[in-house]
Amino acid sequence: MKKIVLGLVCSLLLFTGCKQEKVQKEEIKTVKVNKAVRYGEEKTTSFPGKVKAASEVNLAFRISGPIARIHVSEGEFVRKGQLLAAMDARDYEIQLAATEAEYTQVKAEAERIIKLHEKQSVADNDYDKAVYGLQQITAKYEAHKNALADTRLTAPFDGYIQKRYFDKEETVSAGMPIFSLISTEAPEVEINIPATDYIQRDKFHSFSCYFDIYPDLTFPLELISINRKANLNQLYTVRLRLVTAGSREVPSPGMSTMVKIAFQPEESELVSIPLSALFENDGQPCVWVYDGARRQVNRRPVRLSNIPADGTVILFEGLTVGEEVVAAGVHSLKEGDAVKVIPAVSSTNVGGLL
Repeated sequence: MKKIVLGLVCSLLLFTGCKQEKVQKEEIKTVKVNKAVRYGEEKTTSFPGKVKAASEVNLAFRISGPIARIHVSEGEFVRKGQLLAAMDARDYEIQLAATEAEYTQVKAEAERIIKLHEKQSVADNDYDKAVYGLQQITAKYEAHKNALADTRLTAPFDGYIQKRYFDKEETVSAGMPIFSLISTEAPEVEINIPATDYIQRDKFHSFSCYFDIYPDLTFPLELISINRKANLNQLYTVRLRLVTAGSREVPSPGMSTMVKIAFQPEESELVSIPLSALFENDGQPCVWVYDGARRQVNRRPVRLSNIPADGTVILFEGLTVGEEVVAAGVHSLKEGDAVKVIPAVSSTNVGGLL
């Protein structure tokens, strides 16, 4: 008999525990939350722009002469210090050899006179001539060494050969461009804005751009500079840097784009929330505010300012910017309910299918 009673008690406890666990699970509701945002129309404007290389330079020899060798082709990637072209160095080698011989002779003679002058065996005038002569031949010697080194044209930075202007055996003058080189740094975007937007440059908040060939991508931009003087068309040039970190697609110099400038919203005490977050309690408009620390909701009365036609409601009292409110299923909740928040849909999970 005792065994039967004990078995009934255990069964009752198990049934009661399962029932309580089931009730507890049923009490945790899943909700969608949205943050209250500052109300105010965000002004944006767009301008056509062009992608440019961060650095684009024309490379030239610093001396004149015939080109002996071309080591790279258009479109080729080159490293900093890599040899691009070489000039016929015959005349410069002969020039340096003659100067070196003269330098050796003058130096030896000058050093002998300087030592004699230290012993006061040479007149000051002869000493001065020796010193100045040595300085002069040293400068000439260094200049001719540099001229010989300048028969080699090297890359100043990593980049791509954009254009080649001369071929082997052609004679070029000092400073005539031989190559156009563009850098591998993040490209830049250049736009021109009118004075009406230029005077509001302190209110520029963020920049982005998009391309027709990348319809699903928007590239953020960083401001580099804004010219303080208008061009002939009374427009001000703005330079921006493309932020391509983590992007598999990198726009190339020369591409056309549209740049969007967002302005800082006007300061306002009004906040905006989804209209679906609103409900009535005893005739008073209310919302459920989500407490992330306790993972529960609390009812809070609010005061309405306006209800636009875009599915939102504007409040002037009851909420502050950044607070989270339940945006769906508000009528199934009660004060202090424990809830579980639906995670936001990932940008890579289009439609929330995964």
